[in-house]
Order: sequence, then C-alpha cells, then structure tokens
Amino acid sequence: MITRGRVLFWAKAMAICLIAFLWSPPPPGTFVAFSQGEPPRSGFDGEIIDYASKSFNDGRQVFRFDTFGNEDFWGGMLRLHQALAGTANGGIAEGVSPRMALAVGLKVDAAVLPASLVQALRSGMVNLEDPAVTLDLLRLNAVVGLTGFFDDLQGNPRGGRINSLGIQCALCHSTVDDSFAPGIGRRLDGWPNRDLNVGAIIALAPTLKAFEDVLGIPEPAIRRVLNSWGPGKFDAELVLDGKAFGPGGKPAATLLPPAFGLAGVNLQTWTGWGSVTHWNAFVSNLEMHGKGTFYDPRLNDRAKFPIAARNGFGNVRGKPDLITSKLAALHLYQLAIPAPKPPDGSFDRRASARGEAVFAGAARCATCHVPPLFTEPGWNMHTATEIGIDDFQAKRSPDERYRTAPLKGLWTHTKGGFYHDGRFATLRDVVEHYDNFLRLGLTNDQKTDLIEYLKSI
Repeated sequence: MITRGRVLFWAKAMAICLIAFLWSPPPPGTFVAFSQGEPPRSGFDGEIIDYASKSFNDGRQVFRFDTFGNEDFWGGMLRLHQALAGTANGGIAEGVSPRMALAVGLKVDAAVLPASLVQALRSGMVNLEDPAVTLDLLRLNAVVGLTGFFDDLQGNPRGGRINSLGIQCALCHSTVDDSFAPGIGRRLDGWPNRDLNVGAIIALAPTLKAFEDVLGIPEPAIRRVLNSWGPGKFDAELVLDGKAFGPGGKPAATLLPPAFGLAGVNLQTWTGWGSVTHWNAFVSNLEMHGKGTFYDPRLNDRAKFPIAARNGFGNVRGKPDLITSKLAALHLYQLAIPAPKPPDGSFDRRASARGEAVFAGAARCATCHVPPLFTEPGWNMHTATEIGIDDFQAKRSPDERYRTAPLKGLWTHTKGGFYHDGRFATLRDVVEHYDNFLRLGLTNDQKTDLIEYLKSI
C-alpha cells in the first residue's frame, strides 16, 4: 500500500538525486561562471552565464590548439615539417631532436604525457637526440603551440609520416612552469615565451620563397634577418615596411609581449595599433598566415607600409574564413587571464611598502601607470620624446607612439629585458633612465624601495 509518507519519502529522494545530478562537478578544466554556493540562474542571467562559460572554454581551445588553417603555409608552402622530421623520417637534413627543440625554446606540456613516457624520461630511457621522438611528442599534441599533421596509420606503429605543420597563439604567448624539467611542465597561458627563437625556427624551413615573394629580397638575406632576432623576439612589422634593422644596425625585432592582465587595458602591443581583437585578427591573418578576414585601411599607406600596400594586407578576404568566428571567444579567454602574482620571498615587503609611496609621489610613476590598471585608463599612448627614447619602433606604427605598458606581472619580464626591445636589462636601469630623463632626484634608497614595489605588482 502506497502511503502519503512513502510518496513524500520518494519525492525527497528524487529531489536529492536531481540536485546531485545538477551539481555534479564539471569535467576538469571546464569553466563554470557561478560559485558552488549559488544556484544556476534562469532567464537572461542564465544566458549570460552559459555564454561566458562556453566562450571561455572555446577561447582557451582556440588559443591553445587552433591553427586557423595556417598549416597550408607553414607546411604546404615553407615545408617546415620536413626540416623538423629529418631524412630518417621522410624529411630533410638532420631533423629537430627534442634537445634541439628545447634549445630553441619550444615547450612541452607535461599534462598530456602518458605515464609510460614520463617514467621513461625520468629513467633516462628516451633518446633526446632522435627527431622521431619530437614527432611522437607532436602526435601526443604535447608541443605547446605546434600541431603536426600526419598520414594515416596504414599499419605504421609510429602513426604515419608527418605531412604538414601548423602553429597556434600559444606558440609565442604561452610557456610552461618547468615543473618536470626545464622546458617541460604545466602550461602558463599568456606568459610570453622569452626562450622561443622564432626567427631561427622559421629559418629552418627548406624554402622561404613565400617570404621572398612578399618582401622582394633573396632567401639568404631573409635567413640572415630571421637569425638576427634572437630568443623571445619577433618582428611583426617586417612584412609591412621591410625595415629589418634599426639605428646602429640593431635588429628591428621586439620582445614578445605578455597576453595576461589585459582586462581593462586599452591597447595590447608596444606601439598600440589597436584593440586586443584588432591585434588578434592582424596576427592570425598576416603573421600566423591563417585563412580569414582582416581590414585595416591604414596599411594602404604606400609611404609608411610599402610592402603591406603592395600585397593588399589592408583588406584580406580569405575563403573559407577560419578566423573571424573565433575572435570573440579568443578575446574573452585572453581577458580572463590574470597577471601572475610574484612568488613568495621574491621581494622585500617592507621596502615595497615604502616604494609604493615613491611610486605615487617622488617618482611620479602613477601619473601614467595608474593603479590598479598600472596604465592610463583611456588612450594610453606617448611620443618617444615624452619618455626619452628613440622613435624608430614608434614610427613603424600608425599612431607613431609607444603604449604605457601595464606593470602587473612585471616580475616575469626579467628574461629578455624591459621596454619593447629589451634595451634596459634590469629594473634598476629603467629607474635610472627616468630619474635622469625626468630629473627626479631620487635617492639610492628611494630607487631601491621603488624597485621592490615594482617587483611586487
């Protein structure tokens, strides 16, 4: 006999099961836009939460793994995969071993390595001089920012030969925490890879005819330019104006900028150009050589951007468009990446507290680096004369100015130096520059305290 008590009992039990089902934890790494103590929302609030959650996860996937179809350029036109594989694996030359890959700054995501490979690495049973191992890492999708495309298995236990290679945003704008070994660890999205020798990697390609056709200079000269960049640097304007070297014959490449701490910040790059989404579209189309749509009529200026104007880079209409539909999610994910906090013990807390007063007062830093953004809210651009440096790199941009770089996560910039080209090796050099240029008259103690505060931001 079914009593009222039994009905209530089963109703409560079903309610508990339903709640447990709805509140079961999401898959690892999935973003959930409400706290564990807050019930899911309905109506438009719910739509916002669903959109934020889906966009975040989609954007991270794009940032880490989407090639935008650029394998047709890096593999199809430059045949970079052949240089990676080596003759023993169907390519050319000696190939790129894991040791060589790490030496040029490529990183390995330890999270996707199978337990058997982890144990073999720890036991020294993996031949780090064998390019075939690099190919195996690509098959595992473990090389940060690179995707290998392989032939069908056809009974080959190594997974077929590599037939193309594509790159992602993460190649330049992610690194790893070295938790397993130098160059191998957990991903750090948004951190610039200041170990990555982009130019040297591109120069490995068996042909650079695609660059020769755009730049109008012979391949040997292009290889010299690429090999001049060095670790952590890239020249995005080379394919716009052809200026490979600056004052005194110094390479025109600039440091890879961080892609973290961008929320609330107006412009992303050293010399402005445009919003985060503008630069995403610019890079994915013109630098990564993906297939999409990009419009910027400023590049039609034949005097300032002769190469861009000649090649129609101000109005790109790729078919199919594999980029535009992904820009919104990519943007949201990038804005969600916070600036990393400095490690414990990496700065003197008492000196930092004193330095904060110097930052806001005698040093006048807060005039432009306005807390808590540490850049100007609004149009955060300055001429070279305002900051006391040459205008070479600024002149290569439409506004001919330098951006007030946000200072959060400044402690991560020590590798490669400071400013757009790393001209200042240390924070002390930066402080001395402004003390002299602005005639601040800071004491040595004030400078020391200010540096400790900068390290703490």
